[in-house]
Amino acid sequence: MIIQGYNFFCDMPDDMRYLRNSTPDESFIEENMIFILPDRLKKFRKNLWHVRRNAGATHIYIPLFRVKTILEQDPIPPGYDGPFDVFPFYTHTSKRRSRALDYYLLFVFRHKETYVQCKSLLNPEKAG
Repeated sequence: MIIQGYNFFCDMPDDMRYLRNSTPDESFIEENMIFILPDRLKKFRKNLWHVRRNAGATHIYIPLFRVKTILEQDPIPPGYDGPFDVFPFYTHTSKRRSRALDYYLLFVFRHKETYVQCKSLLNPEKAG
């Protein structure tokens, strides 16, 4: 996978969760969600993006918009259901107006140093 404008990317951690708006609007379902980041990843909130595959036969993905996040210690905002486990939710492509979209939630980085720092914190229980 190639992310346009970014050199490095990481998947979400296994312990990430999300909240879903109890009265969602008609936009992308992800615009009605808030993702709960483990506290160890708070430094990388600005690096979490929704990305989608570029139109055409290419395998280049483009960033759509930054993910709305809170940390584990933050209170759950009113009007949201959850928290729910991210997996298996994100093992399927999402739909908008009955059209399947090929997009993902990724930490994206321009610099290798930041990528390496985040990668080391993503799944620390697997690192040992």
